[in-house]
This record gives sequence, structure tokens and C-alpha cells, in this order.
Amino acid sequence: MPVIECDVETARERLEDAGVTVESGNTDHERWRASRGGATAVAYDDKVVIQGDSPRDIEAILRESGGRAHVYFDGACRGNPGPAATGWLIVTGDGIVAEGGERIGTATNNQAEYEALIEALEAAREYGYDEIHVRGDSELIVKQVRGEYNTNNPELREKRVTVHELLTSFDEWTLEHVPREVNDRADELANEALDGR
Repeated sequence: MPVIECDVETARERLEDAGVTVESGNTDHERWRASRGGATAVAYDDKVVIQGDSPRDIEAILRESGGRAHVYFDGACRGNPGPAATGWLIVTGDGIVAEGGERIGTATNNQAEYEALIEALEAAREYGYDEIHVRGDSELIVKQVRGEYNTNNPELREKRVTVHELLTSFDEWTLEHVPREVNDRADELANEALDGR
């Protein structure tokens, strides 16, 4: 549940400018509340608390855009192909800004890895970062995206094109292969999603 410390009247204006309807609070302590997609924002004196299944629907509007972030991604599947899920997180100097994971049906491990990377890049774009440093433990995906390996599978080639289109959203980006232990939180998120947690 993200908590954003801010001037709540400025936050209200940002939401209204983005076309989000803002209503009165439900209690004496709530200044206002607003809903968008699967998220509800509740304003108190000096903070906004975001609840729901999709907090980034509102959080991306309220956080300051720009700046640099580290993005981690991982895919998981049981069988190859088999039930699959994604996991990703965005980290800045303030800590974890956002994280997510979801089941994606039946897929190969490589398809799940690409889907996780795509979800992570979409989230980073929504948050408005200028510079991202992307890290994943799939050497194949990293090297395919960087052009060091060919992508012979047509479906993976299409996903690689999507990744490149998303990367053009950023002024600067890097993509690096890291050991699994460096990517453990993204791995946890993917496995939690796969297990339905």
C-alpha cells in the first residue's frame, strides 16, 4: 500500500488535471478520496494512501516524474511451457517505488521473462523516469535485447521489438545481466504470483 507524503491539495489538482474525479472523504480524518482503475487514493493531512489491486494507476500521477530508477524483472514458469508468471520492481534512492507480478497463463520461461521486462518498462514509463538501469537474471533475454544474440523465435522477436519501442521512452537506459541473488525480489514476486499469493 503506497503512502505518498505530499501537499494533498497539489495532489488533488494533479489527479483532477489527469481526469480523475475527486470526492469528499468518508470520515472526519479524510480530506478527499479518488478512484481510478483498480486503485483508490485517500488523502489525509500531509499524505495520500493508495489502496487496491492496481495502485500504480494513481501513484504514477502523484509521484514526481523524471529522475533515475533501477528496474528489475524476472519470469517464472513450471514446465516449459507451463503455468507462468512475471515479477518486477522499480527502485530509487528512496527504496522500492513499485513492484508487481501476475500470472500470464501458459508460456515458456523465455516468454515469461520477456513479459516481465515489458511490464517493468511500462511501469517505469508510467512513472515518468528519464533514466533507467534495467537488470535481469536471464542472460538470453538481456543479450537478445542488446543485439548480442539473434532472436530466431518469431514470438520472442515480436516481444523484443516491443521492448525496444518501450526503451525509446527513456532519455537514457542500460540493460545488464545480474546473478539470480541480485534479482531475488523480482524472482519472489514472480513465484508468489505463480502460487496465487
